[in-house]
Amino acid sequence: MFERLKEDLHCVLDRDPAARTKFEVLTTYPGVHAVIVHRLSHRLWKKGLCWLARVLSNLARLFTGIEIHPGATIGRRFFIDHGMGVVIGETAVIGDDCTLYHGVTLGGTSWQKGKRHPTLGNDVVVGAGAKVLGPIAIGDGVRIGSNAVVIKPVPPGSTVVGVPGRLIHREADIDHSHRKQIAEKMGFDAYGVTGDAPDPVAHAINCMLDHIHVMDKRMCAMCEALRVLDSQGKIAVDLPKQDGSCEIVSTGEELKRLQREGEADEAGHLTST
Repeated sequence: MFERLKEDLHCVLDRDPAARTKFEVLTTYPGVHAVIVHRLSHRLWKKGLCWLARVLSNLARLFTGIEIHPGATIGRRFFIDHGMGVVIGETAVIGDDCTLYHGVTLGGTSWQKGKRHPTLGNDVVVGAGAKVLGPIAIGDGVRIGSNAVVIKPVPPGSTVVGVPGRLIHREADIDHSHRKQIAEKMGFDAYGVTGDAPDPVAHAINCMLDHIHVMDKRMCAMCEALRVLDSQGKIAVDLPKQDGSCEIVSTGEELKRLQREGEADEAGHLTST
């Protein structure tokens, strides 16, 4: 029991940069308090003292805002950061070194008895507000993004985001140099060159950059073909350079510019007369 407690305190110090001392963690972290009470209530539950176990879990919920059913199985070095609104169902199974943030629900989707809550592998991180529902298996090392809703099994080492949850495929081996070149030519940085998070705007820009890259290559090929066919050099086939930055001028800025040009022209007219 005390060995588990020491591990729980150490894991908080390792994962929360705001934690300073073991005494501070032990006395002020509701996630630690909820886990400690759950260790005790789970033992009572396994011994058949279900009513007393539920009373303890309800007391922990009252003081911490974290609801862990006494029947849930939780591994070693489990950390609930902040913790308010966390709900862990009766048949949920959580592996070692897992981390949950506030508002996470490990819930069920059926009223039938039996296994109806998720099983989390080792080293799983579930972001704030995420919902993992049903008797599904979440593999080792999985990362679930904030507010995601996961209703299907997730393979180990994956990242899940969105509603409903979808896998993010890592593209570390894909060459994005052409995107970077096009972005530099147009005067801005592509969102997807260094970003790891799935951004719909970044995805749209990356698709545009890919299309521009293909069109740029085809135009260069067409220009070379025209240059070969034009023996007298009468056809201008050189592409203009992209000197300026790519930007959209707002209507208000355009009106101000026109107004300033009009005032300048009027002043010049008065001076000449």
